[in-house]
Amino acid sequence: MSRCQITFLVLTLLAAEAQAAERDAIYQTAPIDALMAGVYDGDYAIGDLKQHGDIGIGTLDALDGELVYVDGQIFQVRADGKVCPVPDSARTPLATVTWLDRDIPLKAVSATNFDEFCHILDRSLPSANLFYAIRADGKFDYVKTRSMSKQQKPYRPLVEVAKEQAVFEFKRVKGTLVGFRCPAFVKGINVPGYHFHFLTDDRKGGGHVLDLRVTGLEVILDTSDSIHLALPKHGDFNNVDLSVDRQQELHRVESSTE
Repeated sequence: MSRCQITFLVLTLLAAEAQAAERDAIYQTAPIDALMAGVYDGDYAIGDLKQHGDIGIGTLDALDGELVYVDGQIFQVRADGKVCPVPDSARTPLATVTWLDRDIPLKAVSATNFDEFCHILDRSLPSANLFYAIRADGKFDYVKTRSMSKQQKPYRPLVEVAKEQAVFEFKRVKGTLVGFRCPAFVKGINVPGYHFHFLTDDRKGGGHVLDLRVTGLEVILDTSDSIHLALPKHGDFNNVDLSVDRQQELHRVESSTE
């Protein structure tokens, strides 16, 4: 084998290794505490986001609704309940995506509430210290979701905006649950534990999941051993105070049913 052939082979192997590492990584566009502090301006293009995964969650520019990324399509669940496809030209202040692989398939998962659902998933995890992307499909007996309305400057902290969230309830609907489980050490960067968004099969409803009751769901758990954090390049991010501990605020925002 010639030197040129050896060089080409090495470069090919390195490229394949880099591609595999990218596929197994969680890609995130900003730390969660920036959003908690009111950094809502979209700094990252949706079209670029699609280069890093085919499944994910997040929000849109100015906190305009909940973002649900499934089957390579990105949807916005607005505060009025309407679901809209998101164009590549739209922007996001915060989104988390990855390429979904069937690392741990689970069948016939049933739970009477959100906490029980999370505990069932926990029992199937090889480690609590890794990242997991999750997709669940099937008939949902009950789902409670929420969405945030588009904000105007000066932006208020998310814990204040969440008091005005729109809440939706779905009964006996087919749909898809998309989300992530992050380890405890990501405090300030992402949501420790589970974070799910929901979308009905008819693409007419969804949102950030507050509670659920399910019978016989098909679940896929995808293990990731790394996270890539892309920091915003513009807007208020450079001046926001990220030294504040916002974990209590985050818990209220994630679980509030008010």
